[in-house]
Amino acid sequence: MYHRGGTAEPEGVREQAPSVCVVIPARPRPDELREAIASARDQCYTGPLSVIVVFDRSEPDFSLERSGCRPVRVLANTRTPGLSGARNTGILAAEAEWIAFCDDDDVWHSTKLREQMRVVNALTDFVTSSILVAHEGRITPRLAGTNRISHHALIRSRMSMLHASTFVIRRASLLGSLGLVSEEIPGSQNEDWDLLLRASALAPISHVDLPLVTVVWGRSSYFARRWDTKIASSEWLLENYPAIAADDRGAARLMAKIAFAHANQGKRREAWRWAGRALRRNPRQWRAPLACAVALYPPSGEWALNTLNRFGRGV
Repeated sequence: MYHRGGTAEPEGVREQAPSVCVVIPARPRPDELREAIASARDQCYTGPLSVIVVFDRSEPDFSLERSGCRPVRVLANTRTPGLSGARNTGILAAEAEWIAFCDDDDVWHSTKLREQMRVVNALTDFVTSSILVAHEGRITPRLAGTNRISHHALIRSRMSMLHASTFVIRRASLLGSLGLVSEEIPGSQNEDWDLLLRASALAPISHVDLPLVTVVWGRSSYFARRWDTKIASSEWLLENYPAIAADDRGAARLMAKIAFAHANQGKRREAWRWAGRALRRNPRQWRAPLACAVALYPPSGEWALNTLNRFGRGV
């Protein structure tokens, strides 16, 4: 699934390349996890590279540990249970200059780190890339169309191509001005959007508009059908980001997502209420009428979501 190879750079460049630690939160899916680890270790990046696998609410598999020039450490999550706590456990245990995230069911392409670290300079603290969405055998590229991500753009849209598995962040920033991954967000969902919002408020995010990570969408994702946490985390964002609540496009988008989640739970009245709020803010917000339709027949929500996912889109 990931691409091997790449041209090695001169030895002198290798000595100057910053160190990177890849933090992989893990749940019990060993085959996908091993592929994610292999894709991280098989980078054609010339700087020091290490991997920390953090098992969350499951027994750590210490057989995954490796020594050598690209070591793998296995840890248990020692912070808040959930994705955010697992990532923070890895960040705090790492010693590298840069932290990269990779989910345990995603795969890096072999040039990912090399391409992203090429754009790093003294003023860069956060780098993302675009993705390929894999869903039921179909691969769809999702590009941003820009090499700089503004705070305003992220207020209006989550920009799903900026997946957490593309993040490369200066560790000093995570321990300083940016801060760690939020462990307050319900269910550790939308924690990646929160991190993007906080980072872009400090400075525009550097972006490599190449699809350098294959992201699997579908039922294998732990959050794919967690409607309760989708609702709670979206409401948390509306409450904690006044700029989103004040922006008609940004607020309507979140309200319609809340409506769709209620519709899939069979809560028709709540779905219609949130859909109405969304349409009053932005009559063009297509998720709102979709939520109303699903509220009439909740099983249709699964069909709608799968159809969107096939084309690399979500609700």
